[in-house]
Amino acid sequence: MKKIFLYILAGSLSFTACKKDDEVEMYQEPEDINVQNSYDDQAINKYLNENYLDAQGNIKAFSATDPSDDKEKKLSELKVETLPSGTKYIMREGLQPAPDKGLEIKSNSVIRIMGRAIAFQAIDNNGNISAQTPLLNTIDGMTIPVVDPMYYYVKQSTLKNGATDVAKSKSYYEIAGFKEALQKFKSFDLPNSAAYNLQGVIIVPSRAAFARNPHYPYGGISYRNKSFVFNFQIYGSRDRDTNTED
Repeated sequence: MKKIFLYILAGSLSFTACKKDDEVEMYQEPEDINVQNSYDDQAINKYLNENYLDAQGNIKAFSATDPSDDKEKKLSELKVETLPSGTKYIMREGLQPAPDKGLEIKSNSVIRIMGRAIAFQAIDNNGNISAQTPLLNTIDGMTIPVVDPMYYYVKQSTLKNGATDVAKSKSYYEIAGFKEALQKFKSFDLPNSAAYNLQGVIIVPSRAAFARNPHYPYGGISYRNKSFVFNFQIYGSRDRDTNTED
């Protein structure tokens, strides 16, 4: 009986040890923001290695059991461009507007965007992340492009009516890295009813988003220390008429 008890105890200890090894430690905000920046870079690199683009440009995670994606290129194997802010972007080859038809995207352009966007928090230097939080999805639900989401362009009337000084600032609403990288792309000129074929990816580390600054709580969520991934197609872009449009 004593031996049986010892075997059960040993097995219990072994199971507990394995469980601890598999657990991802809880996130604790680093005191030094440079440490968080390092977390972000590691997580983004891991993300680029663990995902690919399907035939319609959707980001997909590689499967450990399904061999059908074995020949797909990792995002990291595509042409990944990095801006000084740390923001990365990928243009799908052959899936951009024709040179003579692409429309320029300026900092104050009116845009129509189709796609998905998520936020995540890098929680350690091993590339581990928190659960992904949706920010945009016009693929699985509402299947029409969104016009001027506020994290891209905030209206002057919104700034004017801000309840605090910080709420009167563009940086409270807009994701700077996303806006910066988007200007590297050209816009299509498509009707809302057109089938999508996503043209690219933009990945914004937290330092090029809201970092630890006060920000608008989209969806009632805090985006402190969170990075963003945009997987998108710009259906249309035009100059904003500052005389008649907010």
